[in-house]
Amino acid sequence: MKIPMVDLTQQYHRLKDQIDAGMREAMETGAFILGPNVQAFEKEAADYLGVKHAIGVGSGTDALHLALLALGIKPGDEVITTPFTFIATAEAIKYVGATPVFVDINPNTFNLDLDAVARAITDKTRAVIPVHLFGQPVDMASLKALCDAHKLHIVEDCAQSFGAHIQGQQTGSFGNLGAFSFFPSKNLGCYGDGGLVSTNCDDLAALVRQYRNHGSKVQYHHSLVGYTSRLDELQAVVLRAKLPLIDEFNDNRRRVDSLYRKHLAGTGIQTPAQDGIGKHVFHQYCCLHPARDKILQALRDAQIACAIYYPVPLHKQEVFAEDCKNVSLPITESIMQQCFALPVYPELSEEKIEHIASVIKAAL
Repeated sequence: MKIPMVDLTQQYHRLKDQIDAGMREAMETGAFILGPNVQAFEKEAADYLGVKHAIGVGSGTDALHLALLALGIKPGDEVITTPFTFIATAEAIKYVGATPVFVDINPNTFNLDLDAVARAITDKTRAVIPVHLFGQPVDMASLKALCDAHKLHIVEDCAQSFGAHIQGQQTGSFGNLGAFSFFPSKNLGCYGDGGLVSTNCDDLAALVRQYRNHGSKVQYHHSLVGYTSRLDELQAVVLRAKLPLIDEFNDNRRRVDSLYRKHLAGTGIQTPAQDGIGKHVFHQYCCLHPARDKILQALRDAQIACAIYYPVPLHKQEVFAEDCKNVSLPITESIMQQCFALPVYPELSEEKIEHIASVIKAAL
């Protein structure tokens, strides 16, 4: 039985009539740049997230970059973040000339170890980027208390956590700004690249809007050097169709988690932990086992997709060699030897989950 990591076609077929009609209407109007669908989606997303402003941008990476620019992060500044995430988090720090400072992670949630964050703060630290990794919210109350005490900014990396919340408050609404990705495989994904910046601050929102549009507030008048980073009108059509269903999609991801835990019981595999603080949305389904490579080979032989997130932590990447001389993060380095990801998407059936589990059990 061939099983992909994610099946994007099922959502499309469910929403095909609505998406196709929206695309045709958008093309008939000819309003492709910051058009009515982008404006409507920004309002709808802000309402869902519980924030004053949601600004559509070109990608999740751009969202992080523009957020740091809006905060005035610059060369000589340090930004603390996790080494166990996609490189975009640290790339954005380098884009503004600042230095990423990687600290170790919690061995259960894989999110930032907040004690390690506290130890890493120096007089050069200006911000922290917590990543709500794989859809597990960071303990934002504790992190915010720490950052407030040291007058540090927070940019939440919510690329994997759309719809995740802490006691009803959405990720992306705790920090100074939040950064979301709408890459096709995300919990809320479009059909190309797309991103969003969330904030409750009017001044920061105005700066992000200016940076995304060539540094212009008035056409052909430019008061700062900006970028071309605008959410595409056609992608906004897709996102508007999917947004009303995001809670249903995330509930079904939780269903998938419960079925994996049921069928993998007794295998010794550590399924994703939940710390009870936030509501997990299982963007990726990353597990731990010492026989990781044996499990992956068995899955591949059975035509079941699988992956390693992440095979090389950021402090071990060649591009950060100069920043990370003699940096040792033992928990991260241990987890990278054992982690592997199983297929996860809202429509994944119990029959397929049971089959995946049977292949794993046979390998062990």
